[in-house]
Amino acid sequence: MTETPAVIARRLIRSLDRATLATSREGWPYASLVLAASDAEGRPLLLLSALAEHTKNLLREKRAALLFDGTAGLEEPLTGARVTLLGEIAAVEDKALLARYTRRHPSAAGYAGFADFRLYRLAPARAHLVAGFGRIDWIDADALLSPAAPALAAAEEAILAHMAEDHAETVDLYAQALLGLAGSGWRMTGVDAEGADLRRGGFVARLDFRAPVGDAEGVRGELVRLAKLAREKR
Repeated sequence: MTETPAVIARRLIRSLDRATLATSREGWPYASLVLAASDAEGRPLLLLSALAEHTKNLLREKRAALLFDGTAGLEEPLTGARVTLLGEIAAVEDKALLARYTRRHPSAAGYAGFADFRLYRLAPARAHLVAGFGRIDWIDADALLSPAAPALAAAEEAILAHMAEDHAETVDLYAQALLGLAGSGWRMTGVDAEGADLRRGGFVARLDFRAPVGDAEGVRGELVRLAKLAREKR
């Protein structure tokens, strides 16, 4: 895929499982750590408790900022990529999106049904990407989000079940041979038009497709191609 600012920003949003949420409290910025996932188009998803300060702030003022920081582990952090999303955060009632979130964060399944927890989604207005020294871009919402792929969204759960039941070793191969990651037991937790999300314990990773796909057959073709490439690299 072409490395446009929007592609880089979406990859950050999808590849990171946590972010810094900035809300407004009595006129002051209030920053907090949140666990994040994203919907198929790249909008961030948050599972928040009504008892948390940031949720109380959002109930008064929906406008917020969300920072995804991709600089961890770099010797020179300022050379790494990070993206700040500006937008409104509102609760969303959607079982498929909640399932997407809890696959990304398995421990959240233990409290997702509590009365004080609700799923929230940020609707981006703009995003500010800093991808190293001298590479700075503002991205409009229309460019930031990937096109909807309803056929793929409908097939996502079946694709993930198939990969878990019949191709667990291949998922490990993706992680090890293509992404340079250690260990076995990697799981595919989400798939969208541009790639797949992986998780093993406390580690997450992003497996990019060569080009966007729109349905289950397109995903199958990319996963077969990537499996062949991974075996060649072994």
